[in-house]
Amino acid sequence: MKNKLVEYRKRFSYSQEGLAEELGVSRQTIISIEKGKYNPSLPLAMIMSEIFRTNVESIFVLEEKDYK
Repeated sequence: MKNKLVEYRKRFSYSQEGLAEELGVSRQTIISIEKGKYNPSLPLAMIMSEIFRTNVESIFVLEEKDYK
């Protein structure tokens, strides 16, 4: 799954640490999500979408290989 977390995080002036704190996760979790090494749970993705005032699909995009 691709994501635009870095783009949204910077647009809303969050550091990795600040976003992690807001979400109640570790900075390492944010780093892993941004690098595409970890996909967040649905509740976590939904909270991110609320913080960034957009829908989940704007931040996270399924690639064709993800569901085949």
